[in-house]
Amino acid sequence: MNSGSSPENRKMFHFAGTRRPRILLTNDDGVNSEGLWAAYEAMQSLADVFVCAPATQQSAVGRSLSIFEPLRINTVVHGSVTAYAVGGKPTDSVILSIFALDLKPDIVVSGINVGENVSFEAITTSGTVGAALEAANHGYPAVAFSLQIEDQKEKFDDARNLAERFHQSKNVVRSVISKIISEGFPSESHVINVNIPSVIRGGYEITRLAEHLFITGVEKRLDPRGKPYYWINGPLVTEAPEGTDVHAIHSGNISITPITLDCTAYAGTEQLYRLFCQK
Repeated sequence: MNSGSSPENRKMFHFAGTRRPRILLTNDDGVNSEGLWAAYEAMQSLADVFVCAPATQQSAVGRSLSIFEPLRINTVVHGSVTAYAVGGKPTDSVILSIFALDLKPDIVVSGINVGENVSFEAITTSGTVGAALEAANHGYPAVAFSLQIEDQKEKFDDARNLAERFHQSKNVVRSVISKIISEGFPSESHVINVNIPSVIRGGYEITRLAEHLFITGVEKRLDPRGKPYYWINGPLVTEAPEGTDVHAIHSGNISITPITLDCTAYAGTEQLYRLFCQK
């Protein structure tokens, strides 16, 4: 697939039995994440899946890039699968996959992330979504998958405890990717952001972004020498308007949100024109 900025250049080809599609699988939880390998298992029957992901946990780094330090790629073996581990961020993994390893996928999949990535907040801070956006920036259609967690400490616990929920998530990944392979990638979207509720009680819901994921707070503590330090924390938002991704997952529905790289606020251009261009 050629790089390009127009939606037409990003549309997924149909694979009418000529060859197997090529999928690049990445994430932000690290190459050994249970969620990453759950996604691999979900897609291995659908395509040739190549894994290239950060060597370590890189949550909440957004779409940041490593531009002041060199990057290294090592191979790791997971079962019978050889994967690439990048000593950098999710975006670095995507860039090195395309330009150093020359993998040239037909589609990029990021996830399954441990923790939902919903709202304006998550789209701009999530490394999972950041990797998908980076792929889209280079002309590759991308899908980000995230699994809701009900207790934030699950993000830092052994993800093997989520095995049952990953089983449900694998069915979602397989369903979404097989549909895209057979029907094509939506031409007006750059990234499809899929959030899976911890317990699926409904079906798919096409959603828009809510405003917030967290009610942000700061907790002050003192170290043994009496000097203050701080943790950014806060509870998750559980109520949001109907039609948003937050509302969908808390209703037990699988949220599917189309995302675009174009952050232009078109509704604000007329007012800016009056402020700066009219005499």
